[in-house]
Amino acid sequence: MSNGRSGSEDTGYTFTNDPWIRWRNTYRYLTGQLTEEGYRQYRKGRDDRYAASDCKSCEDQRDYLLQYSPIVRFMQQKINDLGGNLHKGNIRCIKCDEPQGGGLHPDYGIILCANRPEPLEDTLTHEMVHAYDYLRFKVDFETHDLRHAACTEIRASSLSGECKFWREFWHRAQFNVTYQHQECVKRRATVSVAVRPNCKDRVEAAKVVNEVWDSCFADTRPFDEIYK
Repeated sequence: MSNGRSGSEDTGYTFTNDPWIRWRNTYRYLTGQLTEEGYRQYRKGRDDRYAASDCKSCEDQRDYLLQYSPIVRFMQQKINDLGGNLHKGNIRCIKCDEPQGGGLHPDYGIILCANRPEPLEDTLTHEMVHAYDYLRFKVDFETHDLRHAACTEIRASSLSGECKFWREFWHRAQFNVTYQHQECVKRRATVSVAVRPNCKDRVEAAKVVNEVWDSCFADTRPFDEIYK
């Protein structure tokens, strides 16, 4: 059995199926006693153990949202109007290894990360805004144009609901009331652009986001205004 070490560094995490030691891992996780590597090991162990149930729960939520969520149904119709066709067959729930809530590929559809705690309605709407932008504005996903990437990330973060005040307040410890929504959108768009393969660093990402900010943040299509 592994003693929870990564090289010579004690991570605080022990690989095991023993219920007592798993409880101890959880206690160390909750009380901040794991190293960064231990935290990663804990999350991976948890995600591997509950992959099937996470995906089932994600699929149930996806089906419910497609049937009953006003914002999801609205975006689905607007995408259909542009010749797209998003449905549960091309909106897939999977276990993700990267720290992201989901993703979009123009040829294959939307991926939802079943093992991430982000509210699924916000994540699905975020990716649907990307799909709308791809169809309506011919956003360039192939040549990795950073200005295109920055604009669609600004719009998706702004329109999806992921920057709602109470979500920022309770879940991300962001307490600024003035311009909270704008700051959240800029922060999340910058993080998303920074991980693009052709983006050098966060500095370049922030620069590109600022360059397109005024026009892209003001563009709320297909909504008349920011919905959430």
